[in-house]
Amino acid sequence: MSVNIDPTARVDSKAELGDGVSIGPFTVIEDDVVIGDGTRVGSNVIIATGARIGKGCRIHHGAAVSTIPQDLKFAGEKTELEIGDATVVREFATLNRGTKDRWKTVIGANCLLMAYVHVAHDCLIGNNVVLANAVNMGGHVTIEDYAIVGGIAGIHQFVRIGCHAMIGAMFRVMKDVPPYILAGQEPLSYEGLNIVGLKRRKFSPQAIAAIKSAYGCIYDSKLNVSQAVEKIKKEITLTDEVKHIIEFIENSERGIVGLRQRQN
Repeated sequence: MSVNIDPTARVDSKAELGDGVSIGPFTVIEDDVVIGDGTRVGSNVIIATGARIGKGCRIHHGAAVSTIPQDLKFAGEKTELEIGDATVVREFATLNRGTKDRWKTVIGANCLLMAYVHVAHDCLIGNNVVLANAVNMGGHVTIEDYAIVGGIAGIHQFVRIGCHAMIGAMFRVMKDVPPYILAGQEPLSYEGLNIVGLKRRKFSPQAIAAIKSAYGCIYDSKLNVSQAVEKIKKEITLTDEVKHIIEFIENSERGIVGLRQRQN
């Protein structure tokens, strides 16, 4: 299968393009770039040095991929940006490569990054993640598999977002968002379980019940978070999901989002 490069595109001779790759008009591909089989790159895209792009991806018009970090500490070190197979990057998204802290930014497989998304240096994004239009994140953010972030959300540097969590649109994410929950309001708060998402992904009723019990200890009791975690360990069946909740909270450095404050 041949490679299709528009005559107006500029592709460095050191770039590695897989079978069936197509490059659109006025796109620039720099050196030290690897693009997997079947990936299609639209018009006016820049794919800069250090990009490692998987198979079957779609990168739309005007995207900037693997450009240098917006970090004053960056000193030109050789770093990378990885994108997994079948991920879609929509118009004008900006994806920066890493710094010497992690040496790379990683975006997983089967993700959807909508228009104007910004992924900063050293972020780690899992598989099957959806970032809606104009989600903007600081450096060193971690987002686990199957998380969804609503449009125009701002994510503070070093924040972690757990798997299967869903965050509403236009909120500031200043603290860690634990797995399997819905988060919304200002300040960002626990709004319940992501029940629809969990059912769509075939979580069993028993797994969902255990997750609900764990978050009941954390958010519906009068215990502090540390006390709630100890209660979970002693009184709730430690399914894989519950173990992950405990591990996520125990490893949180910014603290987790709190319970929504009810209006009188």
